[in-house]
Amino acid sequence: MTTPHGFWTKIRLTLSTPRRGRGFWYGLAIDALWPFVMVFTRSSWQGGEHIPATGPVLIASNHVSFADPVTVTAYVLGHGRIPRYLAKAGLWRIPVVRSVLSGGKHIPVHRGSARATDAYRDAVKAIENGECVLVFPEGTFTADPDGWPSVQQAKSGIARLALATGAPVVPIGHWGTQFVLPQQARFPRLLPRQRVAIRAGAPIDLSDLVGVEQTREVVEEATRRIMAGITEQLEVARGEKVPQAG
Repeated sequence: MTTPHGFWTKIRLTLSTPRRGRGFWYGLAIDALWPFVMVFTRSSWQGGEHIPATGPVLIASNHVSFADPVTVTAYVLGHGRIPRYLAKAGLWRIPVVRSVLSGGKHIPVHRGSARATDAYRDAVKAIENGECVLVFPEGTFTADPDGWPSVQQAKSGIARLALATGAPVVPIGHWGTQFVLPQQARFPRLLPRQRVAIRAGAPIDLSDLVGVEQTREVVEEATRRIMAGITEQLEVARGEKVPQAG
């Protein structure tokens, strides 16, 4: 699947996305929000062949809008996988959101608490069970004013998961959601339809780092490579190169 163009292509895609394993509330949320992507954005999808059809995989994406989980979920579903998110534990305190997250087997991240290691343990278990686990490594919107991913802002969790499990890390760069739902906006801007470009790349090569002691230097190098992979895909999605420092 590349770009979902045309009415009948979108209908076929809607009918062919995986349903088993979504859970009732997560599936309901997907069905409710799917038309938002299909109707109110001009989707440009590339690189989906890099997402393995089966087996464990980590997906690392940049983060520029509250709409990102909707559009990236649609992209991953369109390529045959059901993404499980690592998400802030505070979201589980919101009644309806809690049902969606729990039913969809998503993983709460308890930052700065005694349960901070629970997310790592649960993510490892999900990967060992062959799941597709999706992470925004920066944890929140990128702080870069021009929207480029920040390796300084990136958390090390996805690198540690990749090194511990050997699961492939597929980088995703996406652009355009910040125009559909700006960070400070209360409602999405549906018209005129905005182009939302999403591109996945080949798995990040971490082969020389897997199986060695996870020192700080090793984890930082893995994190750097993952963020560089995201940036490379974002350059293609945006159609421009990241400005060079200096």
